[in-house]
Amino acid sequence: MPIKAGDPPTNEDGPSRERRAPTPSMLTRAGAGMLKTKSVSSPIHRKGDGLRILATRFRGRGLPKSCYHVWMASLGPSERLLKAIQQGGMSWARFAREYRAELLMSGRIDARSATIKNHGQKFTLRLIGALARMGPVTLLCHCAKDEPRCHRHILRRLILGSRL
Repeated sequence: MPIKAGDPPTNEDGPSRERRAPTPSMLTRAGAGMLKTKSVSSPIHRKGDGLRILATRFRGRGLPKSCYHVWMASLGPSERLLKAIQQGGMSWARFAREYRAELLMSGRIDARSATIKNHGQKFTLRLIGALARMGPVTLLCHCAKDEPRCHRHILRRLILGSRL
């Protein structure tokens, strides 16, 4: 049988155990279906949701810890941005732009490190992207489940994007 481009390498005993490294576009496509967003008020699907990350600055009074696996407050918008958008003092486009900038902003720790820089949350965002390529990951927020203007959607797009 002729070998076609894209076929896995084989040996006389069958398919080779050697695996090729996936390309960045393959990883992005593979992770896209595994990284979801939900409201904390949405029903929990233990298998389908996978790792549930609460990506909000505030945990929320009365929110049981059983609703999420890990709370990552640093992935939520700053208090200043939250207040501005909730009070109508900022457009959605400006909020999205400033929230993305906050996530990638270097902190004081970067000033103390001469060689390795954190560059904000880049390493955390890359880790979430890698986890989503291995299995389902769900980003949670307090916004309504059908709310299109929620930071969790911006966060998902940033993680799946190629600019990290």
